[in-house]
Amino acid sequence: MLIDTFGRVATDLRVSLTDRCNLRCTYCMPEEGLQWLAKPGLLTDDEIVRLIRTAVTGLGIEEVRFTGGEPLLRPGLVGIVERCAALEPRPRMSLTTNGIGLQRTAQALRDAGLDRVNVSLDTLRPDVFKALTRRDRHRDVLKGLEGARAAGLTPVKVNAVLMPGLNDDEAPDLLAWAVENGYEFRFIEQMPLDAQHGWKRDGMITAGDVLESLRTRFTLTPEPGKARGSAPAERWIVDGGPARVGVIASVTRPFCRACDRTRLTADGQLRTCLFAREESDLREALRSGAPDEEIARLWQTAMRGKKAGSGLDDPSFLQPERPMSAIGG
Repeated sequence: MLIDTFGRVATDLRVSLTDRCNLRCTYCMPEEGLQWLAKPGLLTDDEIVRLIRTAVTGLGIEEVRFTGGEPLLRPGLVGIVERCAALEPRPRMSLTTNGIGLQRTAQALRDAGLDRVNVSLDTLRPDVFKALTRRDRHRDVLKGLEGARAAGLTPVKVNAVLMPGLNDDEAPDLLAWAVENGYEFRFIEQMPLDAQHGWKRDGMITAGDVLESLRTRFTLTPEPGKARGSAPAERWIVDGGPARVGVIASVTRPFCRACDRTRLTADGQLRTCLFAREESDLREALRSGAPDEEIARLWQTAMRGKKAGSGLDDPSFLQPERPMSAIGG
């Protein structure tokens, strides 16, 4: 079991497969100049599967989320999913992706054992998409979403970050589109994890801003009978249902008290929190021949050092040195 000193038990593992991405979203990375992780330092497919196996069979992990960068850029992704689907007990598996290339890989991922996907789409306007991502790939994302739905990777969840002056007026349109297409939409507050360290609390679009905008067109009712618990999103029923919308407010409404997550970077570093400034090196243990039992002990020791919260509400908060693309979404 992975339990910290505050009694929180980690059952959700986020695994970054690469720090590379085929978009350059303004809230994540600069257009040019970001140095990628060196290939020899990246975990191999076998190393990734071994760490996941250790976590699932010996440490109580029940859900595995593959992230990046862009995880679809990992050549061995389908094989990794297939091997993890064969574990006992079988973990629930999902993928966070920008959707580019998902149309041609969705069925193979479903056949391999992937359960569902989260796709990032910040705008319905191709010109705004190009401004936000610095790439003209809007149509490819829409095709990827269609491919995921056709393959049965449901519920297909769509995530958006609203940025001032770019897409901050689109919340109602995005939700209406999601309802029409049968997707579950989630709005995410911009977090201080950009490579440029340009994030500012002042002026960011908050959860309160999003809900105020949505209520100009929809009736939102808090989802009954469900405590938020460790779920990052607060959810509302849209116009009486069955559609739902979520808001992930990591900055203004954090869920640290019930956090059930642990994270592995693509180069084998263990992180107890998305905003942690410390890491534990599991790659070195793997490559030095450590048995699974020792790796499990290292993991448990690291989790006991997990802090009570992210510290975002502390005036002395310092942004992690690694950007989101290198940590994993």
